[in-house]
Formats: sequence, C-alpha cells, structure tokens
Amino acid sequence: MSESPIAQQHARTPRPGDLTDRLVATDVWTDQMLAEAGIPVVDVPFVTFGGGIGSFVTVDYLRISGVPTSAIRVLTPLRTPWESYEYLTTVSQIPRSERLRSDSQSRPDNIWGFPSYAIAEGPKQWWNVFLEPIFTRYYTPRAGHAFTAMEREMHRIRYPEMVVPGQVRMVRRRAGGGYFTILTPPEGAAPTRRIAYRSQWVHVAVGYPGLKFLPDLQRYRQRYDDFARVVNAYEPHEHVYERLHRRPGTVLVRGGGIVASRVLQRLIDDRDQRGLQTQVVHLFRTYVAGAHGPSVFSRRPGADGWAYQGFNYPKSVWGGQLKQRMRRTSGEERARLYKEMGGTNTPLRDDWLEQLARGRREGWYRVVIGQIEDMRPVGDLVEVAAGTDQGPQLGTFDAVIDCTGLEADIREHRVLADLLDHSGAGRNPVGRLDVGTDFELLGTRNGGKIYASGSATLGGPFPGVDTFFGLQIAAQEIADDLARQGFVQRLGPGRSTSQWWKWVRNTQI
Repeated sequence: MSESPIAQQHARTPRPGDLTDRLVATDVWTDQMLAEAGIPVVDVPFVTFGGGIGSFVTVDYLRISGVPTSAIRVLTPLRTPWESYEYLTTVSQIPRSERLRSDSQSRPDNIWGFPSYAIAEGPKQWWNVFLEPIFTRYYTPRAGHAFTAMEREMHRIRYPEMVVPGQVRMVRRRAGGGYFTILTPPEGAAPTRRIAYRSQWVHVAVGYPGLKFLPDLQRYRQRYDDFARVVNAYEPHEHVYERLHRRPGTVLVRGGGIVASRVLQRLIDDRDQRGLQTQVVHLFRTYVAGAHGPSVFSRRPGADGWAYQGFNYPKSVWGGQLKQRMRRTSGEERARLYKEMGGTNTPLRDDWLEQLARGRREGWYRVVIGQIEDMRPVGDLVEVAAGTDQGPQLGTFDAVIDCTGLEADIREHRVLADLLDHSGAGRNPVGRLDVGTDFELLGTRNGGKIYASGSATLGGPFPGVDTFFGLQIAAQEIADDLARQGFVQRLGPGRSTSQWWKWVRNTQI
C-alpha cells in the first residue's frame, strides 16, 4: 500500500542540520541560509579535505612554514593519510615488503628530499642510485619504508590535532567571500547531521575519483552477479590465489602496466614457492615489440608486449625542460603532449622479467593479443570469447584478473561533480579539473581560493600530479601562493635550514 500524502510530506520535512532543497540548488550561500537550516558553522582559515597523501604533504608544507594547527582543518574519513593508498597498493600486490614506483628523493614525509630513501636504506643502495640507470635499474623504496616515515612526520607536525573525522558532501561559495565546506560527521559524533566549515581557502585532495571498469566486465557482473571469478586488480581478490593453492588452475590476466606485472609476479611466486601448476594466459590489448615513440628524441623502450619506463612520467616533468614546456602549452597542444607521454607502461625489473622468460620457455605462460568480446560462467569456470590477432578464440579459466584502468571520470566522485555544477570549476584538455600553475581551481575564486591537487587535476600545466613528488610540488606551489596572499611566511633559506634540523632530530613543531 502506498504512503499517505501526510506521510510523504513528513518524510520530506528536513530535520535540523539537514541540507535543504534550497541549499542544494543554490550556488552561493549566505550565513543566514545555514542558520535557517540549523547547520552549525565553524570558522577556520584553511580547510583541506580528502585526508590522503595530498592533504598530508600540503599540511606539512604549511606547518613547516609556521602556520599553527588552529588555522588548519583536515576533513577526512581516513584514519591515516596513507590508508587509502596502502589499500590500493596491497590489493594490487604491492605489500609493505615490496617496492613502489617512486624516486629515491620523492619523500612525502620530507619536503627537502634529503636524506633520500636510498641513503636511509643503506650503503648498497647509495651505489645503486649513483650508477642508475645506465649500470643498474632505478632505485625505488619499499612501501613499508614510505608508510613508517609518513607516520613519524604525521606525529611530528601534530597532524592528528587538525583532523576532523567525517565525509565532505560539498563546497559552496559564500556571499561576502570565502567558502562553506559541508561535512557529514560519523553517526553520533556531532549533535547535527551536517557541519559547515567557513574558510577563506579550501584544498581539494580526494585522490582517485573511483575505479574504472571496462564495459565487458560491467556487463558480466550485471548479467551473472559474479564478483568472485572476474575481478579487478584494484579490488580485494586474495580468494583467487587461495583457490589456486587448493587445486591447479588457469588464470587470464589482462593489462600491460605495473599492476599487471605485479599480479603476474604474485602468481609465479606462488607457483615457484608452493609447487603449484598454475597456467597463465596474458591478454595484451596493444602489443609492444620494441622501442617506440613519436620521435628519436622521445622514445620508450619495450619488448614482449610491455612498454618500459622507470617512473610514471619522464623525470624531466618534475623540474626539467618538459615541465617548462607543459607550463607554456594549453588546449589541444597540451592534450597531444599528454597523449605522447601517456600510455600504459611498467618499470624494468629483473626478477619478474626472468620469471616471464622462464614461463615462455616452459609453456605455462602464454601471450594473446586482442580484446575480450564476451564472458559467461560455465560451472566453476569462466568462458571467455576474445577477438585476437590469430582470429576468434574461446577458452575457460578459473579466474579473470583485469589489471586495466584505475581511474573513472571525475563526475564519479560526488564532490567533484558538485564543484563542476555549482562552484564555477571546469575541465582541462583531458577532462579533469582545470587548475592553474599555482594549482588554483580556475573559475572558483571568491575572495579566497580553492586549490586542487592529485589525480583529479591530471591534464593541467604540470604532468606528474599523481605521484609523491608531484603532490609535493603542488603543495609547494600552493604554499607559495598562500604566502603571496599573506596567510603564511615564505619558506626562506634560514627557516628552511632550521626546520630541516628539526626534522632530522624528529623535533615536534
């Protein structure tokens, strides 16, 4: 039986602290509108939300530059700044004991980059850095080293004092200047369902908008409601490896990036260490047979299907000529340069290269070039139909592990979609948030500024935004811009030196 009109009206009646229809529909809010809705307002000059590594490194710069904890609030559902990142690395087979794809000096816990991870790790790694990349592979730090170092710095700058638990719902411009950031606190943690943080500056650092699933994977799940045998590598899928421990099986791995290489290494490590008989079929959508690129001066090595590159981007994007070139471009030219630099790639690592070469020789690792056309469950297995360079092929597998595409469109994130709809934000040439050279979110200025950093800003004037070093460069640009506005003192040589010594001694600030 349907609800009566009285019951429907009662269901629509907002409670104190709710976001009213008027607030949701209005681009610029007054203080009075929040008062009428019963939403309490907290004043703080600088708000950052997301609470991941992007928020952390930005707060680190501001604290080292002298901003007191009382002037900063971090709005986040995360318990630690690295929680979300560690989740993604762990499920994609990079646990704390394994190495990340990051440069030795790219330290989120150390704005100076010295001593580097390699120096901290020991003399053997000093030589590695000195000889790379001609005589040795690039040094990269272990994930656990990065996380424990961030934990040390988190307590040193008193980061927990600035954290407010909860989920940010939206950011709106304030009549008279500044912004309201709406937080939904945990159930029972506050007397109202929403709290508004009124600030002059807002920093958006929400990380990846969401997982991107290819259409064939989505169709399979919608049709068969099977989330166990066809999995994305960025989802928990330990059950796949556990099943292979119990009985021999065949796995289809799709993708050609670092996550695909890590999943393959996990499968082969288990095969070697446990004496398993796992068979692996590796599906490449694009097969790389050798060095490739737009010109002889811009080529990426490759072989056996893989494109090789030490880091996510060429190192010159962090401070060389490529960084300067990108800052001077815009529109279609910038999009073209991103396309040239982009593409799936993975670092050269001798251990898994040896494993794959052995698998090819012994016949338990096979490569197929093509795309999946259909999948369906057949008993305990998955039947996969693929169009390949050898014609249509049909095979059955114990599991399909999809290692393609981490990032969905920015509209998949509720707050980013709201910024596009209500705060004047726009998209850059590759479809992400449009930011300037100081990482201001263009079109949102309102007697203050909204800044954004991280993956959601890829396509802007600085390419390496979704890396440790890229987050630090964004934080430095933001801190410098805040200094020009008088919020913080510029970090000069004297203060920088004294603060570095405090970092060395682990002196709390």
